Amino acid sequence: MKIIKIGLASCGLAAGAGKIKQIIEKKIDDDINADFEIRETGCIGMCYNEPLVEVLQNDKSWIYGNVDEEKAKAIIEHHTKKDTPIKEWVVKARDIQTDDNTYFEKQLKIASRNCGIIDPADIEDYINSGGYESLKKTLKMDSESIIKEIIKSGIRGRGGGGFPTGIKWESAVKAAKKKDEKPIIVCNADEGDPGAFMDRNLMESDPHSIIEGMIIGAYAIGSNEGYIYIRKEYPLALERVENTVEQARKNGFLGKNILNSEFDFDISIHRGAGAFVCGESTALMTSMMGRAGEPRAKYIHNVESGFKNKPTVLNNVETFANIPVILEKGAKWFAGIGSGNVTENPWGGSSGTKVFSLVGNLKRTGLIEVPMGITLREIIFDIGGGIPNGRKFKAVQTGGPSGGCLPESHLDLTVDFDTLSKAGSMMGSGGMIVMDDKTCMVDVAKYFISFLKDESCGKCTPCREGLIALDEILTRITRGKGKEDDIELMKNICETMKIASLCELGKSAPNPVLSTIEYFHNEYEAHIKDKKCSAGVCKPLITYSVNDNCTGCTICAGNCPVDSISGKVKEKHFIDTNKCIKCNVCYEVCKFDAITVK
Repeated sequence: MKIIKIGLASCGLAAGAGKIKQIIEKKIDDDINADFEIRETGCIGMCYNEPLVEVLQNDKSWIYGNVDEEKAKAIIEHHTKKDTPIKEWVVKARDIQTDDNTYFEKQLKIASRNCGIIDPADIEDYINSGGYESLKKTLKMDSESIIKEIIKSGIRGRGGGGFPTGIKWESAVKAAKKKDEKPIIVCNADEGDPGAFMDRNLMESDPHSIIEGMIIGAYAIGSNEGYIYIRKEYPLALERVENTVEQARKNGFLGKNILNSEFDFDISIHRGAGAFVCGESTALMTSMMGRAGEPRAKYIHNVESGFKNKPTVLNNVETFANIPVILEKGAKWFAGIGSGNVTENPWGGSSGTKVFSLVGNLKRTGLIEVPMGITLREIIFDIGGGIPNGRKFKAVQTGGPSGGCLPESHLDLTVDFDTLSKAGSMMGSGGMIVMDDKTCMVDVAKYFISFLKDESCGKCTPCREGLIALDEILTRITRGKGKEDDIELMKNICETMKIASLCELGKSAPNPVLSTIEYFHNEYEAHIKDKKCSAGVCKPLITYSVNDNCTGCTICAGNCPVDSISGKVKEKHFIDTNKCIKCNVCYEVCKFDAITVK
């Protein structure tokens, strides 16, 4: 029996994997000699190669990338007759060296260990991979021992805050005893950062690992009541999580008397309404209680008074996915991965791995999981393959819209909670956006501030008014109307927001502005004083012209939407600046670098 695996997470489906599955099914049905079993999986992380099809036979595995209809048919025909792969189409295999193999060489899969390997809709597939064994082990331990193991592992929350998970669990237990109440456990699956899809993929590709982690956490803190808060824009993730919860109930992992342990625990699913601020823990819980998603002051801790005013533990998707592995392999093993020393001090470093969505101007974009302590250079150039089209690296933003933008001089920084924070950025939930030299950093800051302005709940004045003011100033600068005191004015606004904002949205929102001012100050000066955008992005500050590289091929003229380009065949062309709408089409289609943008 030969096995065909097809990746059917959101990235694969968007690339046409659903159609490829239909074609493969039909091809197998039509060919009486084809002996294949088709299995669905999630995403292995090579989003840039979707659709992905894996063939397993004779204990060997070959993954084919960018599979279209013709490739799909040819793969079935070839493997029906032979036990060898079509080497030129293979993107990952143990016995074939490919350019894409380096994508995985520096990765270490813990949270995403089953992604792209098991069928996310089949509990038996998860169990056969070792699933729920950690839960069985946990149910024979006492609460204190479990929490101590989590503390010793040094795992810090993967949702952005980086608070030691074990300390949070321990605090909730103490608060529950003091108040004589049962604590509640909540999974934050409200992933709203632009360019981030780590949690979505874990829910779509290996939801049982999250559920198992939640059950272990609930048992450790003595909770009978759990919730998953999942954002509205994740329909496939919602479907798979709902299916997973139902399967777990039917198999005795949720509900009354779990695995005959006298432990009762169940999970309900709550859908968010799409508000970015509801990724903040207190706003999330307020939303779950049917009110507007607004944060509250931090002097009231969730572990003391959270959802329904009961002691509440909230961790994100990735944190829970790590828990079964920590219990399986031990705290010492997990603590030995990463940077710093967490054995004696949970705040002493960053243990384990981190899942990132690696996107932007890169040859290889997708989902990666790397050990803490790896450098930005290794991620961007060794895993991501560097910058395409001969362009140069300019900046990388980590931590989502509230993260900072780091320049080339910081490429050798280690990726961990503390190092990134000191550099003016943050780990965040795991978004990583790479930018090339055609990126305007002032425009980047404006984009993220505009996003945060729209997503601010407006409850506190520093965040609400500060973001409006920053957006107005940045917009003015990108339109060539900047004033010489604008930079200092923005710095003052940012410092006020960091000190006085109610929640982390407002406190961290200044990061894109402050980091770009610090590392790309010359671009702000050029926009304000010289009225120029060197990257050629801010339209009011740029003009297009044809240089002497022009061969008169007429491609630019043929693609110009407003007929602003004229000239004879094989002669230099010209751009009428009065007609030009600065759409950048001529620059994109020119094959001879003959368009100058100033």
